[in-house]
Amino acid sequence: MIGTLFSRLSSVVPQTRQLSLWSHLEEAPLDSNHATAHAFDIDTSPLKVNLSRGVYKDDNGKDWVLPSVKQAEEKMVQKGSGHSYLPFSGFNEFTKATAKFAFGEENPILKDQKIATVQTISGTGGLRVGAELLGKFGFNVSGFVYLPNPSYVNHIPIFQNANFKIRYYRYYDIKKNRLDIPGFLDDILTAPARSIFLLHASGHNPTGLDPTFEEWKQISDALMEQNSVCFFDSAYQGFASGDPEADSAAYRHFLAEGHPILLAQSYSKNFGLYGQRVGALNVVTSTSKETKIVLSQLNQVIRPMYSNPPLHGAQIVATVFNTPEIYQQWKADIKTMTDRMKSVRQSLVDTLYELGSERDWSHITTQKGMFAYSGLTKPQVQALRDLHVYMNFDGRMSISGVNTKNVSYLAEAIHKVTKA
Repeated sequence: MIGTLFSRLSSVVPQTRQLSLWSHLEEAPLDSNHATAHAFDIDTSPLKVNLSRGVYKDDNGKDWVLPSVKQAEEKMVQKGSGHSYLPFSGFNEFTKATAKFAFGEENPILKDQKIATVQTISGTGGLRVGAELLGKFGFNVSGFVYLPNPSYVNHIPIFQNANFKIRYYRYYDIKKNRLDIPGFLDDILTAPARSIFLLHASGHNPTGLDPTFEEWKQISDALMEQNSVCFFDSAYQGFASGDPEADSAAYRHFLAEGHPILLAQSYSKNFGLYGQRVGALNVVTSTSKETKIVLSQLNQVIRPMYSNPPLHGAQIVATVFNTPEIYQQWKADIKTMTDRMKSVRQSLVDTLYELGSERDWSHITTQKGMFAYSGLTKPQVQALRDLHVYMNFDGRMSISGVNTKNVSYLAEAIHKVTKA
């Protein structure tokens, strides 16, 4: 009898489940960065040039493991470490070190415990946790967050998924290849009071162009006048200019002026730890008591999201920061990377002029960091793809993909599509 019942069920169940749970879904599109990388991957030409994803490559187009990272890992092996869970807030040695790196070891907010710092899943995780915190506790009064136009492609879904709507402030004048500071300031002053502004600390992605320090002062004053919430994304401290102090100058000034800032940090670019996903979120508070409360709420955000962050990469960063001789090697490493990128920027521009280009390419060398906003139009970028050169359709190109082996071919291709 039981066998007969199972036989009947086995014949009925497949007939009642003819439709898949997922049959109504459509394939999600790739974002612009990954779509460009995919187009490059499927091109079989030996001439192809990859200017898509922001990953540092050496002059041979190979991944580069920083010598300081190797030294830190050797030290960690000698010391020995386990694989236990971290607290929700992360590796304590790392959170202390990353706050000092961001704000300066002698900053009073560290001594007075006026900063809540948690380890996150790189900078993306820091932004997502910060957005969740802001949304959860009523800071999205208008429901909007203001992003620069243009901004990093992933900023949009990060805040949308935390139930914010996106507005843009003027940032880059694409016709003149320079910052639109008057427009930037005007958009701050006409935004509703207490609005949230996402600011790139240095090495702006995708344009590579940052405000000067004097311009940052004007921006700070305008945001203070509107009582705006300032959320900095610091993905390139040290990597943008080669100087960690210079790359942190903007948000340190904001802090000195009394802004209660949030700061997301990433160690993908400046340590080459792309796959380790090392980052942090720092929330500046008014008192040590407030810090304790904010930390408890951050833990409440993190626990159901991913529970706790990974250990190995955080140990690497903490070891570098806490070992003076390895830290000095790290500073030499970032100079190696930034010097190479400055060199290939200049080489690309020089080669374009040698080919007879009459366009002004000076913005390529004025910009800094991983990316350059070329000023090329979408049709020109499409024409470059026919020549096996791949950058995003907005003209953003990863300077790291340029080297002494391909710079001539790249310049010839750009000249060909722009000389008409």
